[in-house]
Amino acid sequence: MAEQPDYEKIQKDILEAIKKMAPKGFETKPPEPEEVREETEDNLKKKHFQALEFNLKPREVKKHLDRFIIKQEEAKRVLATAVCDHYNHVKSCSSDERCKSYFKQNVIMLGPTGVGKTHLIRHLADLIGVPFAKGDATKFSETGYVGGDVEDMVRDLVQKAEGDIELAQYGMIYLDEVDKIATPANLLGRDVSGSGVQRGLLKIMEETEIPLRNPQDIQSQIQAMMEFQKKGKISKPVVNTKHILFIVSGAFDGLMPIIEKRKRKSLIGFATPPHVKNPLSPTQTLRQAQTEDFIEFGFESEFIGRLPVRVVCHPLSEEDLFQILISSEDSILKQYVKAFEAYGIAMHVQEKALWEIAKLAAAEGTGARGLFTVSERVFRDLKYELPSSSVKEFTLSPEMVLDPGKTLDDLLRQDRDKKSQEILENIRNFETRFFQANHIRIAFDEPAIRAIQTRVLNEGHDEGNFLEKILSNYSYGLGLIMEKKPREKFILGEEAITNPNGILDRWIKEAYEG
Repeated sequence: MAEQPDYEKIQKDILEAIKKMAPKGFETKPPEPEEVREETEDNLKKKHFQALEFNLKPREVKKHLDRFIIKQEEAKRVLATAVCDHYNHVKSCSSDERCKSYFKQNVIMLGPTGVGKTHLIRHLADLIGVPFAKGDATKFSETGYVGGDVEDMVRDLVQKAEGDIELAQYGMIYLDEVDKIATPANLLGRDVSGSGVQRGLLKIMEETEIPLRNPQDIQSQIQAMMEFQKKGKISKPVVNTKHILFIVSGAFDGLMPIIEKRKRKSLIGFATPPHVKNPLSPTQTLRQAQTEDFIEFGFESEFIGRLPVRVVCHPLSEEDLFQILISSEDSILKQYVKAFEAYGIAMHVQEKALWEIAKLAAAEGTGARGLFTVSERVFRDLKYELPSSSVKEFTLSPEMVLDPGKTLDDLLRQDRDKKSQEILENIRNFETRFFQANHIRIAFDEPAIRAIQTRVLNEGHDEGNFLEKILSNYSYGLGLIMEKKPREKFILGEEAITNPNGILDRWIKEAYEG
């Protein structure tokens, strides 16, 4: 019979190895034990009620969503109702009454990318005050050794709840691109990234307990061993998924042909209905999806059966995208306005410019994400150049949207012309101050003025300090010249800027030699 491993020796060896790998002077210590609080049943109930003080009505939930999400009226109504049903049930389960059986209203959302699905769920979670975790179905595998483990989403909820397991057990999990884990009908062999993931999700969508520490994670294993070394035992905290609301979504591009095929079969032998003569829109077709369609698409019957609430989101039109820009509290336009305000720059917006952005975004075909793509293209160079200019305001016009480069060049040229005029005024002021201080008149000619403007603009000098510095010897030098050869005015050319001391020395020499 094989000898049993000495776990204490293994633990000791691992800790010693960690110490050897640590930098010099670094001491590896097991974490201090968390303070153990003996909470009474009343305290637990009080904490429970604080986390789940839910008293919203569906209309109130939808009104909140209307502030952030444009259109998707059906989706907002269905989600508001489902969420209220779910958390009212959770609230009833937290009371002294006997918790009755309840089928959890997990949701499946169908619709193209960028229509606001994630936005809807995030704002729902914010309104209710529960943690929200988002995952991508394509990164998971059945075992967790390849890709991620579906149970990690539950652990993410605990992190989002700042370690509050009690609160995490009533959070929301949103899984995007769930259509990518459908199992193709012609697949041969075992599919660990399709049906296997569906089975993994099926387990956590029902009531189960997920260990807070991933047994396959080396960090969790080390923490467990260090806890054992300190306390003599290992705690095994778990998260119960009974009241976690699951919402999944996907584009479901291949589902429409399946629905249409089923509809055609059902019409054999009957008169052709109006909607066959006038084909339905993609949104209208997806609204007619039935469980058998999802099964043919590649979902297991048990999996799709755990998603009783079905919502279809429609694509966003050019007008929808325009409304997002002007009406949504989360409008990307506000982000850019604030970005310029941080540099003291005011952006004024023309309505026609927003229509141009909406038009270009609609052509991107990525829904509301197209607004960010187009806006970034329009504002990217403006955000880089304007903060270093003296431009304090500009107008977002249709011309700027269509040709941001030309508009930026115009703004910078106008700024340069304005600065050049200010520099000229300061040059004249310097001439006056020089006369008042030294009783010697000087005047810069046009080439000298252009040289000063170029140096000041390109090198970021203050023109007054710049002239004081380069002409610091001129008070004394021109005074010497006046003693030998008095003149009414000294005309300073470009050389006085490019080689100030050289030209001054030559003038002094000429005055004394002549």
